Amino acid sequence: MSEKEDLAKQKAEAAAKAKAVALARKKAKEETAEKPEGEMDVAKQKAAAAAKAKAAALARKQAKEETAEKPEGEMDIAKQKAAAAAKAKAAALARKQAKEETAEKPEGEMDAAKQKAAAAAKAKAAALARKQAKEETAEKPEGEMEVAKQKAAAAAKAKAAALARKQAKEETAEKPEGEMDIAKQKAAAAAKAKAAAMARKQAKEEAAEKPEGEMEIAKQKAAAAAKAKAAAAAKAKAAAAAKNRTAVQESEEVDTPSEISPNQSKLDQIVSAIESHVGQGALLENYINRLSKDVPTLVANPDTYFSIAKFLRYDEQLDFSYLSEIHGTDFESHMEIYVHLHSFKMNQSVALKVKLDRDTPVIPSLVPLWSGANWPECEAYDLLGINFYEHPDLKRILLGEDWKGYPLRKDYEPYDVEV
Repeated sequence: MSEKEDLAKQKAEAAAKAKAVALARKKAKEETAEKPEGEMDVAKQKAAAAAKAKAAALARKQAKEETAEKPEGEMDIAKQKAAAAAKAKAAALARKQAKEETAEKPEGEMDAAKQKAAAAAKAKAAALARKQAKEETAEKPEGEMEVAKQKAAAAAKAKAAALARKQAKEETAEKPEGEMDIAKQKAAAAAKAKAAAMARKQAKEEAAEKPEGEMEIAKQKAAAAAKAKAAAAAKAKAAAAAKNRTAVQESEEVDTPSEISPNQSKLDQIVSAIESHVGQGALLENYINRLSKDVPTLVANPDTYFSIAKFLRYDEQLDFSYLSEIHGTDFESHMEIYVHLHSFKMNQSVALKVKLDRDTPVIPSLVPLWSGANWPECEAYDLLGINFYEHPDLKRILLGEDWKGYPLRKDYEPYDVEV
């Protein structure tokens, strides 16, 4: 067939199409002129549907005739052009129909119509994209199919994001300030949920493609990363706490009191008795603790700690026969034992303290002097790691024997960060 015959055939087909469209419009006008408003809407819809069907049939017929005469290479190009033209025509008809419908509807119905139209457009675009992807993947080898899938996924994501942004702009343009904030929050929440769902889906797909050995390695790496992150967080927290912690006042008050404590004479009596019977260097220092009801406080040398305690227990004049409290404290630079004693004969309490090396905190047990020291010393051993030698049954009473570390130490880190 020559080029002139092709042109003549195309002109004839175009004239036939134009004539059919003109007849359809004329017929539609004549019918609508005679019908009431209710029937006109139905007639418009029927006419539009008939026009779409007729146009589609003509397009298919023309495509068949053209493809029957063209070689394979030109047929692919013709198919693509025809598909593009059909898409453009369908989009134009949809926009025209949407404009006609919205022009006749009140504001409330227009919002609903917009939402329906947007949903229909999304569904149609998604269906066309899936169809096109199937056609393309059916003709491509396996390597190109993977690339095509990735491109299609990226394009779908970009298209969905663009549609979401457009819809959000349209909605916020019509809403007052109060509703816009709520809409923004909902949109942000929806975006987060969508991103999380996509991440889970991608993780599942990747996991499904990996062999069992690689999956185990990935799990181990994830667990190790979680442990390292938790440990780093714990270290950072401990460092911040140590940095911000104020200096602890251990033995002296900052301000010197202007009045003498009523317990000062008793403190002098106790100190004099200890120095006479135990030795001049037995006490490192002594003071009245104004922050604890003016309790006389004795700071012992680790070597003379047990001797001083024994003297306080059995001296007839002092007779500190009751041990009310014993506990340990971690000051980061050293450990400290605090013993609170009471003498019913003197009607007086006294505090006995001793500082220990933090790396090797070892001190004699006071159980031979006061049986009430048994469990408090076990507790200090359990939670701080202070070793009381000559204790009759030193053991962990709160944690198991296989527990790693001492929870009341300032630098304690859990052995298993997931617990």
